[in-house]
Parts: sequence; C-alpha cells; structure tokens
Amino acid sequence: MDQDGTRLPVLGCIADDYTGAGDVASALRRVGLRVALLFGEPGGELEIPVCDALVVALKTRTAPVPVALASSGRVAAWMSERGVQTVYFKYCSTFDSTDAGNIGPVAEALAEKARHVTVVCPATPEHGRTVYAGHLFVGERLLAETSMRDHPLTPMTDSDLVRVLGRQVRVPPALIGLDVVRRGPDAVSRELAALTGRGVRLVVVDATAEQDLRTVAEATRGHAVLTGAAGLARQAGSVRAEQLGFGDGVPVRPLPGGPSVIVAGSCSAATLEQIALAREHIPAFRVDPRRGVDVGGLTGEAVAWLDRNLTDSQDALIYSSVPPEQRRDGSADAAVVERVLANVAVHAVERGARRLVLAGGETSGAVIEALGVRAVEVVEEADVGVPWTRTTTDPELALLLKSGNFGGPDLFLRAVGR
Repeated sequence: MDQDGTRLPVLGCIADDYTGAGDVASALRRVGLRVALLFGEPGGELEIPVCDALVVALKTRTAPVPVALASSGRVAAWMSERGVQTVYFKYCSTFDSTDAGNIGPVAEALAEKARHVTVVCPATPEHGRTVYAGHLFVGERLLAETSMRDHPLTPMTDSDLVRVLGRQVRVPPALIGLDVVRRGPDAVSRELAALTGRGVRLVVVDATAEQDLRTVAEATRGHAVLTGAAGLARQAGSVRAEQLGFGDGVPVRPLPGGPSVIVAGSCSAATLEQIALAREHIPAFRVDPRRGVDVGGLTGEAVAWLDRNLTDSQDALIYSSVPPEQRRDGSADAAVVERVLANVAVHAVERGARRLVLAGGETSGAVIEALGVRAVEVVEEADVGVPWTRTTTDPELALLLKSGNFGGPDLFLRAVGR
C-alpha cells in the first residue's frame, strides 16, 4: 500500500513487443489482477487506469541493442519510482532474438542494477513451450526444428538457451536443471544465492509443467527483477497477490459494437491457418509488396477495397501474411507492409469500425501507434494469451492483440462473432 492507502501494482512488466504485452497482460488478468496495458514509454502526463499490474509494451525486440537497453532501462526506472517492487522483462516463449540480442543484453542490464542473479524462463507449458536441460521445446520438437527457424526477423536456429544467451551477454549464463526445480522452492533459492555469490547474472531455469513455474515464482518472490514469458509472469503475479492478500479482479463490460476489421501481418503457421479459415467466410484483401508499388499506392488499393466491402453488417480481413516460400529477404518489405496496414486500420476506424483484431507483434505496434492509443484496460481473453482490450479514450475501441503463434484455427471467426 502507498502512504495514502492506494494499492500499488504488485508487478510491472516490460514487454519487447505489443502482442507479447497483450499475452502477459492476459495471463495476469486471468489470475484475478486488474491490468493496465500502456503502449510506448509512458510520459508524466499519461493517465493510468487503476490496476494491480502494469504492463508497458515496447517495440524493442528487433531494435538496435543500445535502443532496447535505453528504452527498457527508462521504463524500469519509471516503474520503480511508482513503487513497483518487481520488474518483469517479458519476451516471447519462442525466445525470438538474434545473436546480438536483445533478450540477453536487456536482461543482463536489469540484473546488474538489481545486484542479484536473474532467472531466464520462457517456458509456457499451456502453449507447449517447455525448457529441459536448457533446451527450448515447442511441443515435442526442439525450437530450431520448428517454423521459427524460418522467421523473417528473428530466425531461431539454436535450441540451447544457455548457448544462445552466451553469444549475447558479457557474463556467461548458468543453468538450473529440472532436478533442482523438482526439489522445491528452497532448493532453487539456495542455488540462486550460490550463483549470485559467484557473480553470475543470468540463469536459465528448466520448467516442463505449471508446478515448475510455481516453484520458480515462489523461490524468487523477493527478487526485484525476473525475466521470462507469460507463464512465469502469471505464477509470479499469483504468488505476489496471495502474499499481499488481493487479486479480486474486475467485472467484464461488453465490448463496443460496430463492424470488425482483422489486420494480419504475422507469417506464423497459426496465423496462416486462421486466415485461410476466415477467408471462407469474410471478404479478404492481401497487401503484396512484391508487386513493387509504394506505400501510397498499396494503401490506396487496400482502402478502396475496404470502402467497397466494409459495412455495418459486414466485417473485413486485410492481411499480408504468406508462407516461407513466398517471402522475400530483407526488411524493406516488412516496413512497407507495416505502414500500409496501419494506414488501413486508421481508415477503418474513420469508417466506423470499433473492433480491430491485430495479428503479429510488428503489425500491432504499427497500428496502435498510428491510432495514437497510449493505454488500455484488459477486458477478457478471446483465447489463451489473446486478450480483448478496451481503449480509455473516445471513440472507445476494442483491440484484440494476437501473437502470431497463438490462437485456435477459428480465432478470427470467433473474434468477429461468426
């Protein structure tokens, strides 16, 4: 509690992309916490909804390392100034990064300020992401054997997280194996203390089940910094809420009405499947930068199509997602697509759309920035890790934030009420 009796957030999460922020916000909302989700570095004038957990969404996953370090550091300091006792650095459960970072450098910098070893735990068993012997699995397959190997921005060709981190950080990371985790919180705490004494800054922790994450959360309840995916964040939020005696949640209000527009830029297998099913029921338009048209030309074509197809009773799907064999190398196409999809989303809102379904971290970030949305409250989950959020400004918008790999095949259809 603050001096005036106001309840302070039990956890402050810094997410490295927008849909990742939605994922962790959704997880915290599920354990009964009131969650405020902020987009971009928060300024002093920003009005923050009453909350038990703060989540700040940044676009640092693929930013230059110095930019990611500076931005994450400023947000961590801002949270500390507001009484947040535990800062949680949230990244994707598939550990999306390059050999330069940014997961390792940001986690190491936060650990150095906290002056204790910091756990690295992307395991999220409910999504099939587990860590064993320091290796990240997706279902029964090693990460490097999945479609993440062909990710256009962060191709993951190595499943050994200790080895991946070792290429990103200054101080070699360590590993706490499943045998230690299964001995309980006290055993993990003792191992963390010993590693801190040896000067270790980052330690990968095995976890293959929810109880393993609970053990890690209990072992680190006094830590100022944690890192991981939504799985550990949810357990950490639950442990801290129980410790302080709250977590009463908030009533769910109806989402605003009006037509829905799905905006998809993710090229993940899950999103491609969702698009394929949605196209059977919803008018769809694909933005294709390979044709050589500039941002203005592609935007004009998409907007003209939207004007002909979006009505009060008809939803629409705008997408750029394609399978690996149809992609071109380079970031130029991605930048063009982000701007086009953002322009189309703004036009859709001007046309009266009040529900936007956003698929993909980069796409979500571009759209939210173009709309000027700074803060939302988390309302409910459309699917595990996929939250509906509500803006706090006029016009009231409902935004569904979907990480590329998340959601069932019919998610888009359910999101628009079909």
